[in-house]
This record gives sequence, structure tokens and C-alpha cells, in this order.
Amino acid sequence: MRRRPSPLRFFERLGSKDEEKLFGREHWHSDSRDVADKGEETGMNAYRHTVQYYETDRMGIVHHSNYIRWMEEARVDYLAQLGWGLERLEAMGVPCRRVEMRRRFDKKAARELAKLCAEWDIDLVHCHYLREHYTALLAKKYNKKIRVVYTNHFVLANDFVTRFSNRIMDRRQDQMIAVCNKGKEQLVANGWSADRIQVIFNAVDLDAWAGDRSQSTLRAELGLDDSRFVMLCASRFAGDKGHKYLIDSVKRLTELCAVPFTLVLAGDGPLLEPTKAQVQELGLEDCVKFIGFRKDIKNLYKGSDLYVNSSQHEALSFLIIEAMAAGLPVIATDMGGNSDIVNDEAGCGMLVEYDNPDSMAVAMKC
Repeated sequence: MRRRPSPLRFFERLGSKDEEKLFGREHWHSDSRDVADKGEETGMNAYRHTVQYYETDRMGIVHHSNYIRWMEEARVDYLAQLGWGLERLEAMGVPCRRVEMRRRFDKKAARELAKLCAEWDIDLVHCHYLREHYTALLAKKYNKKIRVVYTNHFVLANDFVTRFSNRIMDRRQDQMIAVCNKGKEQLVANGWSADRIQVIFNAVDLDAWAGDRSQSTLRAELGLDDSRFVMLCASRFAGDKGHKYLIDSVKRLTELCAVPFTLVLAGDGPLLEPTKAQVQELGLEDCVKFIGFRKDIKNLYKGSDLYVNSSQHEALSFLIIEAMAAGLPVIATDMGGNSDIVNDEAGCGMLVEYDNPDSMAVAMKC
């Protein structure tokens, strides 16, 4: 009796260019348009009793490095492009090893990962992006003891081909983590089994964000007195971050409200200069301030009265959670997992319709 060929064989035979044509470039590199916009690299963690770790996500490296601080021994398997995350890990004394991934179904990378897990006695591989996730699942073929956990940080629909390949790979999956309820719903819609998906919300250390306004230098830096109402938005200037309609909302707010206010915009990105031009064109220079990329985010929170999120794509934003932990109310778009934390029960802010300046302006006025 002739054996039926596995659908997975079709994908395993694809070259990187074939995959790019089939899945689309954004899906080949990751499962998130947001990551592509940010230019962020991708990463995977592998750990046993002491964490065997690597991570290049800009939030993840800060969050997961807490594990590294208390590890007596750690090794890093670095499966992505070299970047500042690698430099930071090496500065902390964590040995790193790089495994190159050329495409989503990369059997060579899977074998290298399986070999590394055997060498370092790794039991669990923790992935954060789709290509790395597939590589880890394929590695189970070469190392039977590996278990794979995938944390999905996005609420984005996959295309038909990716949903099909997800269903094929699902039989190899051990556990998945969604950081919000809508994230789990989207994973199921993308072809993954619901019974192996848990929702674990993002969280921050409340003590790290404690303090009061006297600790902030933001108002002195901008020449703002304590009576000025200050709103903060910290995000990359990219298309899905909603800066264009946010500035339109500020223009609308000047027509609705006589209270002096300032919107502080922190961050950089490809749409920074167009956003500055929009502010100048609308005559909003006095109430919109650009402060560039900042690392002193707590200082910014403590100098503000309100945090504003205008993004189109969110799962569960760390910036929103941090702002709340710092004591700020939040206005956020009703996208992704924002409603899990900004709702009537929590009583900590308001949700608005994305790309609706009137909705945003009325919420700001309140």
C-alpha cells in the first residue's frame, strides 16, 4: 500500500524565495505587521531548570532579563539576526550561540536547535514569533524530549496558507500563551487548538512604577507649570500607531476645550517628520511637543496627567499597563486586548474608536 505523502513535506521543500512568494514577506519574517514596522528582530528562549535564554524583542528583553539576574548559570541560543539584545545579554555575562534561520520550514536550523538542546540538556523551548515557533516544532522530530511553548504577542489574522500550515503544525504543539482574550480567539481562528492555549496577561512590577510627580523633570524640561494638563503618548512613529488622527484629535480638542493642555509625543520612526509637519500645518506647535526617543519612561509618566494610546494593533500593551501602574488614567483605542484592562469594571480610563478624531477628542475633554 502506497504511503500518503505528508502535507508538511510540501512546505519543507520550499526555499526562502518560494516561501516569501507563498506566504508574503511579512508572514515569512514574522506573524506581525507591527514587528515589521518596528524593524524589530525575532527571538526564541530555551530554558530548563536555569533558563537557557535569548530574546530580541524590545519589551521581552527587559521583561525576561529579570530571570537572568538570578540565574547561577545560563546559556543562550540566539536564532535571530545580531542586534542590541545580543550585546546586552553578553554584557550580563550570558554565553550566546547563533543558529541561522533561512526560512519558516528550515530543517537545518531545526536539527541545529535539537542538537543544542541535547548538548545543553534543555527541556523547554519558549518561542515568541511564528518562524521561530515552526523551527522549534520541527526540532521535536530530531529530539523527542523537547517541549515547546509559544507566546503570541499579537492579535492579527493569518492568511489562508498560514492557517493551513498552522493546522499541520498544531499536532506538534505543547502549549501556547495568549496575552489577552482576543489574542486567544485569534489564535484559534488562525488554526491552533483552543485546548492548548492559555491566557496569561502581561504584567509589571507595581513597586517599580511607584512615586509621585516631584520625581519627574518632564515639566521643567518643557517649561510647563503644574497647572498645565499634560497628556503623554509614547510609541514609534509608524502607520498603525495612529499619530495622524491623534493630531487631528488634538486640533478638534482645541475647539472643544479652553483648559490649557500639552500633548507630549515620545518616540521616533519613519513618520516622525510628517507628523511634525502636520502639527505645524494645523498650528498646534504650542500644545504638541516632540521629545524624541526616551529611555526614562517612568520620568515621563510621573510628569503627565493622562496616557493616550492611539494604536490600530494591540494585544496587551506594556505601555498602557506601566502607565496605569504609575497612577495615570488611560485613553486607548478599542483594539485587541485593550478592553481587558480598560473597562467599566477597572474604572481606569476610556476606550475610543480607532481613527475617529471626534471620539478621541471627546474622551480627552472628559
